[in-house]
Amino acid sequence: MDQTFNVQGMTCGHCERAVTQAVKTLDPQAEVKIDRAAGKVEVQSDQPREAIIAAISEEGYATA
Repeated sequence: MDQTFNVQGMTCGHCERAVTQAVKTLDPQAEVKIDRAAGKVEVQSDQPREAIIAAISEEGYATA
């Protein structure tokens, strides 16, 4: 299932890796695409939206 999230606070490659790792810890098979300039994270995963938001939020990023 493709899901798109608005993620605030990503400013560098480290931020992108942190968000990607947070999602992949939840679902190792997930595909993550990040558009840092737009603040968008696209995730292809069967995990519930709420679980992905929680994983990203735990890294310190505001997510909607």
